[in-house]
Amino acid sequence: MLTEVVLPGRVEPEGLQLRTRPLPEPGPGQALVAVEASGVSFAEQQMRRGKYYDQPPFPFVPGYDLVGTVVSTGPGVDPALRGRRFAALTKIGGWASHALLDAGDLVEVPDGVGAAEAETMVVNGITAWQMLHRVAKVRPGATVLVHGANGGVGSTLVQLARLAGVEVIGTASPRHHDAVRALGATPLDYRDRDLSGRVRALAPGGVDAVFDHVGGEGIVDSFRLLARGGTLVSYGTAATRDVAGSSRAPVLKLLARLALWHLLPNGRRAHFFNLWAGRRRRAAYQARIRADLGQVLALLASGELTALVAARIPLTDAAEAMRLAESGTVAGKVVLVADQGARRGGEEGAR
Repeated sequence: MLTEVVLPGRVEPEGLQLRTRPLPEPGPGQALVAVEASGVSFAEQQMRRGKYYDQPPFPFVPGYDLVGTVVSTGPGVDPALRGRRFAALTKIGGWASHALLDAGDLVEVPDGVGAAEAETMVVNGITAWQMLHRVAKVRPGATVLVHGANGGVGSTLVQLARLAGVEVIGTASPRHHDAVRALGATPLDYRDRDLSGRVRALAPGGVDAVFDHVGGEGIVDSFRLLARGGTLVSYGTAATRDVAGSSRAPVLKLLARLALWHLLPNGRRAHFFNLWAGRRRRAAYQARIRADLGQVLALLASGELTALVAARIPLTDAAEAMRLAESGTVAGKVVLVADQGARRGGEEGAR
């Protein structure tokens, strides 16, 4: 039997439901994966509120990414995949004991890398790598500003930027400053009324890139902090997570702003990063994901990149995991793990 966590509608974390059903059989081109770890990302926090831009209709199984072991394969899939550990982007469906996936979406996890550690690098690693190297194309010696430098994407961005020879200024709450400093960034309090002035003191000519997941009115300051030739990479609308109303309106407003700024004749660029862009060209998209995530996982395996696991919580305690991820009190990523590998069992978290 398969166990999965269902998001039935706009509910508090306690409203998540557990459901069991028979294990599916993989069809042509598919693999059945026993899920060992799946993350709790900002996307699920938005989905719980009905605020994710293109989420499916309720009810559905959340879970943006996962790491697990292939247990069976369908026709046309190499049976040698069985027993090997892979990572995959899923968008939905990861919060389950098993997942049926297109074999082309699987990215092998190097030997010696734990499931939870690898999981922190799936959506976070791909997002950080592509924003840094494919969108901003930051060069050694540059200076960048990373908002939310203690978070999943932010902490990965800091590390990848430092590995690329880039100076990093990272915003976070003061309780996370030591952690941000340990990653190699200069921490600043994101609530500082003169945050822009603090950044200017560190980078008088402006920064070469800003990575902003917050959106809202603060995005204006992010753009103003750019040096000539700099790039603003926006990848979220955290500021409007709890604002009632349309899920699309904040994103559309942000996209309009970015498009206008990108066209201004001031040498600065502005982009919205969409992890799923180009997926219609499936083979090319899958190849790009394998290449980028493969590089990130190789850095993790070599010890050059550190996985920040905020907590490992059983799949059946998904409500607790959601509450913790939304609390803003943790550094790194909250990871749902198979119950037998978790710190405790039971089914008291999500009902």
